[in-house]
Amino acid sequence: MDIDRPANVSFFDFIGGVQLLQGEDTRTAIPVILIGICVSGAVGNLLVLLIFLRDFRNGKGSEVKALLASLASTDLVILLLCAPVRAVTYYKQTWTLGSFVCSTTDWFQHSCVIAKTLILAVTTRAKHTLVPSTATGPLHSPTWIHGALAFIWIVSMLFPIPQMLFAALVPRGRDTLCVSEMPKCASDFMGLFYKIYPTAAFVVPVIFTLAYYTKALHAAVNHAPNPQHQSKVTLVLLCLSGALGLMLLPEWGTFTWIRLGYNKPPVGLIIFAQILLYACSSLSPVILMTMYDDVRQGLIAIWFLVTCRGTKRIPRVKCPKTEGNGAEVGANAVGNAVSQEQEKTFPDVEHFWTGRRNTHVEEEQDPVPWEREEKML
Repeated sequence: MDIDRPANVSFFDFIGGVQLLQGEDTRTAIPVILIGICVSGAVGNLLVLLIFLRDFRNGKGSEVKALLASLASTDLVILLLCAPVRAVTYYKQTWTLGSFVCSTTDWFQHSCVIAKTLILAVTTRAKHTLVPSTATGPLHSPTWIHGALAFIWIVSMLFPIPQMLFAALVPRGRDTLCVSEMPKCASDFMGLFYKIYPTAAFVVPVIFTLAYYTKALHAAVNHAPNPQHQSKVTLVLLCLSGALGLMLLPEWGTFTWIRLGYNKPPVGLIIFAQILLYACSSLSPVILMTMYDDVRQGLIAIWFLVTCRGTKRIPRVKCPKTEGNGAEVGANAVGNAVSQEQEKTFPDVEHFWTGRRNTHVEEEQDPVPWEREEKML
């Protein structure tokens, strides 16, 4: 990946993934890893979105769930639109996606990453209680969430605009490279910008979010009226914030390292940082499914809904409940079905035998008294 930096630029970096890599193993292994992360993460985030949508339709939504749904949507966009570009670049080892994608790929990815960080910071203001449904429809959420999300995405798209301005295609023999190169005339201003940019977009929001949820977790455990529920939700948000901070730190570190004009970091570190960025988007739904009770219960409900649809051909057999193990549940379901079949009787026959059992007739109401007298004689 060695390439000489032009004399009139202050830094020189690849866009959309490291290019001109040597070795067939690297060319094959990295795209496979990225594709695996994309597929698993996309499935997880889609399930999380379905669960939150189901909760809002059933009137069980909350402000935190609305923001976490936005977070899952952002992760899904990163995995479906940003990661495949890197996979193609690592496989081809050159740039083959055109000038428009070259100009916008890093800008769009940074916008999504900043939006993720700010959305988690905004969850510190959100309530964990349920949002009541109104007459306008079941999908109700407070107005401030829409305004906050709009503000977050506007800021997220404005901050990384230099990523789009300094992107360019550079020919190299038969191949074409997508690089970011900043002219020396703008080095002083952009040097200051690249010190403020990571601090405002990543460091400050992550530290604020971690500090807030650490303090909130301590307060929920010791002083909250319902400490178990509040501490669980707070712990989930704290884990999400911690995972985001740790897994995005190498990407922000290498990005700032290169932009400030220092020696280029090792190629292995750059690739590792990019893989961690996409792995972070795949880890978020795993944290929600394993630690967030509402998401876990929703996942179980969706699982039983899917499995019950396959048993519709069996009449009058309801889907087994989640209590007990599988063998006990199946045995109870079969036993209940058999007992119901045995207890079935036809209404006319039941009425007939009931009438026949009631053989005691009062003397004054006997319609044929002479027959009773003959039997007595």
